[in-house]
Amino acid sequence: MAGIRLHGPEAELDDPILVEGFPGLGLVGKIATDHLVSELEMRHYGSVDCEGLPGIGVYRGGDRTARPPVRIYVSETHNLLALRSDAPIKSDAVDSVADCVTSWIAAQGATPIYLSGLPANREGKPDVYGVGTGDAVETLEEHDIPVPPEDGVITGPTGALINRAAQQGNDSIGLVVESNPKFPDPEAASILLEAGIAPIADLSIDVQDLLDRAAEIREQREQLAQQMQQIGQDESSQAQPLRMYQ
Repeated sequence: MAGIRLHGPEAELDDPILVEGFPGLGLVGKIATDHLVSELEMRHYGSVDCEGLPGIGVYRGGDRTARPPVRIYVSETHNLLALRSDAPIKSDAVDSVADCVTSWIAAQGATPIYLSGLPANREGKPDVYGVGTGDAVETLEEHDIPVPPEDGVITGPTGALINRAAQQGNDSIGLVVESNPKFPDPEAASILLEAGIAPIADLSIDVQDLLDRAAEIREQREQLAQQMQQIGQDESSQAQPLRMYQ
């Protein structure tokens, strides 16, 4: 049966935050979530087994363990969950994956933070904006996260997840950061962590290593970033000005 298959003991959590890391524009959500899992030493908690996900095994250098491509990690100390994905989601699977993941998030009583990049040819530090559904909009106000300056849409799996939250009246937060549209963007990911995820989830996150390794991360993730550019917008999570979508 499709769903999330847990590994090890069930975590004791109290209305946790969940950070979502499906690949998208600039790979900002993936890079931020990967860093979060590593920095907080989160444990592999579950495997996402939703209809339409690629049936592949993923392994990492220096580690013999092969795992499914989409996984859930947990830190009970930080009352935190993270969805980590190593593969893009095909357009015909976006709806089923969004329904599957949304049902599990709701069952955990979790508030999700959904992450997306906004294509921008910026100079200097990227801007981050916040949108939300349900009562989570108030959280954005409490932390002074700016409102988007223009109308826009969020596409791909992240957009579908936000759509489900809005349709069902669930609380959710969407963070949108200006990102390089062509290459992995560790700097934008660091802004998501510092200016959005850390204050909302009450975390202390060191992003200096992420910035120091920016060139290495770009090289490691460039092939996946190219894949995300080649597929359609239904498969690639990204924010766009509404005028470009119409």
